[in-house]
Amino acid sequence: MLHYLQNLFQALDFSSLADAALRAAAVFLCLTVHETCHGLAALALGDPTAKSMHRLSLNPLRHIDWLGLALMFAAGFGWAKPVPVNPNYFRKPKQGMAITALAGPVSNFLLAILFLGIGKVIYLYAPYSDGMNVLFSWCLYTVAPMSVGMGLFNLIPFPPLDGSKVLAVFLPDGAYGKLMRYERCGILILLALSWLGLGGNALGNAIYSVYAALFHIFFA
Repeated sequence: MLHYLQNLFQALDFSSLADAALRAAAVFLCLTVHETCHGLAALALGDPTAKSMHRLSLNPLRHIDWLGLALMFAAGFGWAKPVPVNPNYFRKPKQGMAITALAGPVSNFLLAILFLGIGKVIYLYAPYSDGMNVLFSWCLYTVAPMSVGMGLFNLIPFPPLDGSKVLAVFLPDGAYGKLMRYERCGILILLALSWLGLGGNALGNAIYSVYAALFHIFFA
C-alpha cells in the first residue's frame, strides 16, 4: 500500500495542480470584487439589502455559487450568487439598477488595472525569485485578463447579465418588462451558446483588445 501511495504521489503533476489553484484564486478574487461592488453601489444609492444579508464582504464563500463555479471551470462560463437588490429603495429605480449593475464590470476593469500596476512594480523593483516570478505571472496573465473578461462578458446587454440592466435605462417601461421576462431562461440560453461555441471568438477578440490596450499602458 505504501509503495502504491508513493507511486501515486510521484505521478501527480504539481505544476498543473498549482496552475489550477492559482486560476481558482483568480476566479474567487474577480467574482468577489464584482459582487461586493454591486452591493456597495446599491448601499450608496440607499438600498441596505445586500448589507443586511452580509454580502458586503470580501469573503468569497458569501458570493460563490458552487454550480456556477464548477461550470466556469468546465464550460468557461458560470456565475456567482446574485447580490440581492431592492429597487424600491432607489429614487429612480431603473437608473439605480443600472448604476448598481454597472458597478460590477467597472470594478473588474479597475481590478485589472490594479494588478497590471502591481505587475509593473514587481518588474521594476522586486528581486528575482521563483516565487516572485509566479506572482508576477499571476498578476499579469491570470488575474488581469480574467478580470477584463468578466467585465466585458457582464456588459453584454442580455438578461441576466449586468448589461441588460444598463440597457433598460434607454428602454420604455413596456420594453423593459419584456426584457426582464427572459431573465430566468437567459442563463440557459447563455450556457447553450457557450457549449456551442457561438459568439466566443468575438468576445475573445474583445477581451484581447482591451487587455492588450491596458497592458500597453504599463509595459509600452
